[in-house]
Amino acid sequence: MVVKMSKVPYEEALNMTGFSKFNLLLFTLCCSIIVAMVFELYSVSYLVPASVCELGTTSAQQGLMAGLPLVGVILTSHIWGYLADTKGRKKMLVFSMTIGFVFGSAAALSPNWMVLSVFKFLSSAAVSGASALALALLGECTPASRRSTLLLLTTSALLSCTGVMAVLSIPILPMKFSYYIPYLNIDFNSWRLLNLIFSFPCLLNAFGAALAFESPKYLLSIGEDKKALDILKAIFVMNSGKDSELYQVESVVLDESSAKPIEGFWASIAEQTLPLFRKPLLKSTILLGVLFIVVFSCINPFLVWLPFMVDAFMSSVEKGHVHMTLCEMMRLARNDTSIKEPTDCSMNQFAMTMVFGICVMLAVLNAVASGAIHIVGKRRLYIGIQIVSAVAALGINFSSIWPLSATLFIILLADIINFGFLSSFTVDVYPTFVKAKGVCLMFMLGRGSTILAINILKNLLENNCEAAFYLFSAFTLLAGILGLCLPADRSLFEPRKEETKI
Repeated sequence: MVVKMSKVPYEEALNMTGFSKFNLLLFTLCCSIIVAMVFELYSVSYLVPASVCELGTTSAQQGLMAGLPLVGVILTSHIWGYLADTKGRKKMLVFSMTIGFVFGSAAALSPNWMVLSVFKFLSSAAVSGASALALALLGECTPASRRSTLLLLTTSALLSCTGVMAVLSIPILPMKFSYYIPYLNIDFNSWRLLNLIFSFPCLLNAFGAALAFESPKYLLSIGEDKKALDILKAIFVMNSGKDSELYQVESVVLDESSAKPIEGFWASIAEQTLPLFRKPLLKSTILLGVLFIVVFSCINPFLVWLPFMVDAFMSSVEKGHVHMTLCEMMRLARNDTSIKEPTDCSMNQFAMTMVFGICVMLAVLNAVASGAIHIVGKRRLYIGIQIVSAVAALGINFSSIWPLSATLFIILLADIINFGFLSSFTVDVYPTFVKAKGVCLMFMLGRGSTILAINILKNLLENNCEAAFYLFSAFTLLAGILGLCLPADRSLFEPRKEETKI
């Protein structure tokens, strides 16, 4: 006879479900959702230059098209967080992915650049909270001993799909087919096909999220105790293969504060938002907000301009200009008159292949860091990565050996691994009733700062390249020092019951 326990704390009840099939399936779904979000948000990096020949866009129009998706993210991230914390993670993920696919695929039929910009703005706004919602769902359904590792591994999915986008563009964009659609007065060609391919993962994930369980922790936070227990039993059955009656928990309690019932839309938003800026969460909100802004604004611009920088670097190497710093190579490539014809709207295939290789390498490094988290500790790894990246950025300005410059640049980009560490800290700190909103807020701050940083970096690369790496080194080191304020790492000899919380 199985002895049942009453009023079991949620974390303990979750640990008793085990770690197996359910957790791996949920991890796969959450990674797939992140892939869909990245495909939709960053598809403009490929669609904007590829559509120039047909849409005849100017440089200013292209800049507007490329920037609108991030604007959509900033304007709607907080809303998605509020909806997820009040309506549920699963429901909002289904809605987000569905709307993202509708507007994302509609962009493939845009008759002009303005319609294309509007559709990409709407699709990006639709998926803007998907990553945060997926991380919240994954964190709330994963036992504490494995939680940080899985959350960090999602960054590998993000990096891998960034490289996959580059690989997909190689065979598709050079295609010469064209089908005229009279009603829309457009020619369906290669860049429109690539747009459809980039939006398709949203459709798949809408079905995947519909089949997933709701977060039992969220259900507990809104008083749905029986439903939460039923889901925990279902997880136990999936993981163990045993009958649900063998699950030793009779009732579950949420060992944290919950939201107060509030009437009225704006009052509800205020009640869901203000706790982030009150004690005891205020200190953590400020610290994490600053770290997200600094880390995102330092590394995201380099990822955006990665094809541009890699193309300039490899062009100089191919022409034998190898005894130069990276900045000197980029200046030489920019002043080179032997560039492709302006009527050629295809992407440089060799540069895209290199982008793929770099992204895969970063994904592998992230997986290694994820595996080392229980040995080294989250805070130590975060600080170590920041310091190493800062030193590498500084070294780039002094290296005139091209293999060393390439290695230092990849080490610089490895700072993106800390996206996962910061996400993990954020999932740990906030209670369930504001968790999704807290994660969305952090991502909104990080991505918002990226818009300005992208333009600053492009200007520096063209006018004062060395300053770009000096600034990156200084701010990255600053973020590493601020990491000392994060929670101390658990002792290596301490039993792994739960992750340390802020």
